[in-house]
Amino acid sequence: MILASLKRLEADFFRGLNQFVDPLVRAGLGAPVLFPAGAIVIETQGRKSGRRSNVPLMAALVGDLVVVSTTRRRSNWVKNLAAHPEVRYWLGGREREATAFAIGPRIETTDELPRRVSCLAAALKQHSNLFGTGFAILMPRESSTTRPEW
Repeated sequence: MILASLKRLEADFFRGLNQFVDPLVRAGLGAPVLFPAGAIVIETQGRKSGRRSNVPLMAALVGDLVVVSTTRRRSNWVKNLAAHPEVRYWLGGREREATAFAIGPRIETTDELPRRVSCLAAALKQHSNLFGTGFAILMPRESSTTRPEW
């Protein structure tokens, strides 16, 4: 009973924090533009509910790829990306589209990854298995550029 209450409290805390942080990150605050790491907002679709939700996350740029991660085992956004990989995200104040490749301890990664994603995915999968973390690699669609034009 206490454990369930703590889980609920944790979920409510992060939900409230996300509602506060989301508009700031969408506007470009803290984006990985000048530095290779920063904040983005990703829109996921619930694997069970189908409901769309926005999640502010820390991200790192690796070329034109965006890597996002979580340390919370109960974060649903990684599982939602595995079920619905076509996503929108906001980086540097701009909306972009990408295909997400989810990586996690209980997420099966396909062997058919694009070449530029496969090496990075293999390294992240090892880390995920060792530490229980979840990752996603966002590969921008052709019409979406990762770095803003200055």
